[in-house]
Amino acid sequence: MRSALLAFAATSAIATPLMAEPSPGPQPYPMPAAIAAPRDMAYPGTIRLEVDASDTDRRIWRVKQTLPVSRPGKLTLLYPEWLPGKHYDFGSIDKLAGLTIRANGKVVPWQRDPISVFAFQIDVPPGAEALELEFQFLSPTAPNQGRVVVTPEMLNLQWGMVVLYPAGYYTRRIMVEPSVKLPPGWGYGVALDTASREGDVARFKPVPLETLVDSPMFAGRYFKQYDLDPGARYPVRLNVVADTAAELEADAKVIDKHKALVHQADKLFGVRNFDRYEFLVAITDRLGDIGLEHHRSSENGVGTGYFTEFDKAVGDRGLLPHEYAHSWNGKYRRPADLWTPNYNVPMRGALLWVYEGLTSYWGDVLGARAGMASRQETLDSIALTAAQYENQVGRRWRQLEDTTFDPILARRSPQPWRGWQRAEDYYQEGLLIWLDADTLIREKSGGKKSLDDFGRLFFAGKDGQYVPDPYTFDDVVAALNTVQPHDWATFLTTRVKDVAPKAPLDGLTRGGWKLVYTETPSDFAKALEGASRSTGLTYSLGLSLSRDADVTGVLWDGPAFKAGITVSTRVLAVNGIAYSAERIKAAITEGKSGKPIELLIKNGDHFRTVSISYTGGLRYPKLERIEGTPDLLTRIHEARK
Repeated sequence: MRSALLAFAATSAIATPLMAEPSPGPQPYPMPAAIAAPRDMAYPGTIRLEVDASDTDRRIWRVKQTLPVSRPGKLTLLYPEWLPGKHYDFGSIDKLAGLTIRANGKVVPWQRDPISVFAFQIDVPPGAEALELEFQFLSPTAPNQGRVVVTPEMLNLQWGMVVLYPAGYYTRRIMVEPSVKLPPGWGYGVALDTASREGDVARFKPVPLETLVDSPMFAGRYFKQYDLDPGARYPVRLNVVADTAAELEADAKVIDKHKALVHQADKLFGVRNFDRYEFLVAITDRLGDIGLEHHRSSENGVGTGYFTEFDKAVGDRGLLPHEYAHSWNGKYRRPADLWTPNYNVPMRGALLWVYEGLTSYWGDVLGARAGMASRQETLDSIALTAAQYENQVGRRWRQLEDTTFDPILARRSPQPWRGWQRAEDYYQEGLLIWLDADTLIREKSGGKKSLDDFGRLFFAGKDGQYVPDPYTFDDVVAALNTVQPHDWATFLTTRVKDVAPKAPLDGLTRGGWKLVYTETPSDFAKALEGASRSTGLTYSLGLSLSRDADVTGVLWDGPAFKAGITVSTRVLAVNGIAYSAERIKAAITEGKSGKPIELLIKNGDHFRTVSISYTGGLRYPKLERIEGTPDLLTRIHEARK
């Protein structure tokens, strides 16, 4: 039968006349000409940039630029899109308004590029020697519009928000002469050299655009500067703005801890690869949160009470050590795929587990060595991190390296199932991997070597110099092998590039400690919950709640998950009585006898009662010593003399 059908088909093909070619379908519309790629050559002339940031009522910054031009014709102006430290295309182009361009007093039309909304195309008219640009940066007036950068008491000026620059050049080859007008009487901190200050206008010496964008400003009505190393050739200063004058005053012991941070970083890295370093710190409940690294400064937002109640500020005390370590790891040495010649070339983050993960590790280490955190607080912090990744079920399908795409994928927005989706785990899981590496080096070298040796070898440049030096995966492996021979390529690949269902907790064990769970949270965990006004029941009932009883997190495959509870659910009652944090904890403890836990929950307009059979009691992570083993964690966190 099959052969007869084939014969019929062959005969029919011969007898049937050829069909006409079908009409062609839609074809792609031609793409516009590509924007000029950046080249390593000097831009002719110096751009003058004037920012009027004095309007704190409307929070509008008014910008004027004078852009020298050498010839007529096509010119593309770019607004920064990919900014270092952001890890995704973060440029605030939606806040730019009122753009007007003139040459010789006449308006020059512009057109936004049809592909890149961050690019503006213009025709420079014959005879023009400069373009005069004016526009406004409309900073957010409410948090739902973006991060608030202006309040009546302070502002955070990031130059990348208020500048347009010519395409076709490396940013290090474009010179800019900046100035800023501040509200009357305000002080400021910035890693730029002041050329003059006339009244409320501060003018700065010309710098490359790369340096300018890497040198943000904190300014405020209430401002104070602390010298953290008086007389140093390469000074380090603490520049503080605050909501009130009282928040600026710090006890000498608190400042001594910040001085110790600088000293311990010197011991770790051996050099200061900057000509100056300015900590920019906002003590505020009004300005938007921030923690952003720069080579010669850092932007740090901490809550009120940072100075006046330093012991209670457990959630803020780790910020400055982390951002300071970034001057070496992330700014001087940075992943090769994260360095770009201008701010509109996409950045790639495959090595963020080094950039952020190792910095998270060293931030904790430096904080402990400087006394910014106590020994117990440091151990309790590690316990929380270890528990998070021991219970991280998303590791069953997603590699750690793949989470380096998360800032682009999720744009740092809330997720419904974080434990399964994973998020930016390269930070804290990276910390555990580098703890593993540190303890392994110590073990294999008989205590003669440590990750400190890697830090001095790999991240230390030359005193006073700050030209970036990019690195690759192979460079990291080679440096580790120089410190302590081992198959570091496999060590890192299996933990970072491969799917790794088991959490990287070997560093804890090798360090002489193990993760356990108890019915009482550590003082550190209590303080974190108190500051955030939350209730963490992740390792018992499998959920966390806000102070208003809204579910803010659900553990994938945990008891709450199996009961159908999701983020955005509100718990109204526990075992028939109105919800309170104490009541739900008591119900979990009572449930050890086998009594189901009944929750009345509300999700949108729907109410229902769920019954959860859970008998494990309250569970909070802590570290416990492994008897008979060396305590490497204590050695790692001890201050260096």
